[in-house]
Amino acid sequence: MRITSADGVGLELHDLGGDGPPVLVVHATGFCAGAYRPMAPILTADHHVWALDVRAHGASDRPADGDLSWRRVADDVLAAVDAIGDGPVFGLGHSMGGACLALAELERPGTLRAAYLFEPIIIPDEWGEAPGSNPLAAAARRRRPSFGSRAEALARYAGRPPLGVCRADALAAYVAHGFVDAPDGGVTLACTPDDEAATFEAPGKPTISQVHDLAIPVTVACGDRDALGPASFAPAVAEAIDRGRLLRYRHLGHFGPFTDPDTVGEDALAAFAHA
Repeated sequence: MRITSADGVGLELHDLGGDGPPVLVVHATGFCAGAYRPMAPILTADHHVWALDVRAHGASDRPADGDLSWRRVADDVLAAVDAIGDGPVFGLGHSMGGACLALAELERPGTLRAAYLFEPIIIPDEWGEAPGSNPLAAAARRRRPSFGSRAEALARYAGRPPLGVCRADALAAYVAHGFVDAPDGGVTLACTPDDEAATFEAPGKPTISQVHDLAIPVTVACGDRDALGPASFAPAVAEAIDRGRLLRYRHLGHFGPFTDPDTVGEDALAAFAHA
């Protein structure tokens, strides 16, 4: 389904099927809605599942003015919820997607019924918007932007970190939907390395003190495999939310929804059932 964000950016909202109360899946930076398709059979048991490509990702457009701020991504989420038209919806967000679901609910309370957020980028207040180098952005700019085929991309990703930890079908789904066909017969990343980096660097990330204002049930999930990064402050995020709870996975890292889509999907389903 083609929809439009508040500033006119064209977005793709994918209907993944199912019946019941709607769930909106929002992806991590650099990924796309299609990467979460292996989780859909779990969620569609009880829900109608939708997944959004945010601006400059997947099949959605890049804003002409280059505005990739996270508050604009939250506007993308609000546009998706309005298009679904059966709100409030359940939100399942990964990394940036989790943060922007929280931002959408903060901006317009009643958007979400409950949320399952896997390692959301809800940052400690002392981080602020301080300038400085972002190692994730630097790594994104070094990504290889094109391959001769999706098969070549899949083989390269499967054999090395960080994507080598993904379950085979999840990695295949990302490669299927996260690339676009190039005129020379090859494929290029739908989210360019520069846009991925710019999204990492963009302002507007929610802080831990801001999520005190969330009134909905929120499950903050994290892995134990990565000592640094969003897993390190997930407990503080869960504690800051009045109806928040922390869920840890000893066998997962930041790519948990791709490493074990079944467990993440089942736990999200359980969280929604008890909301």
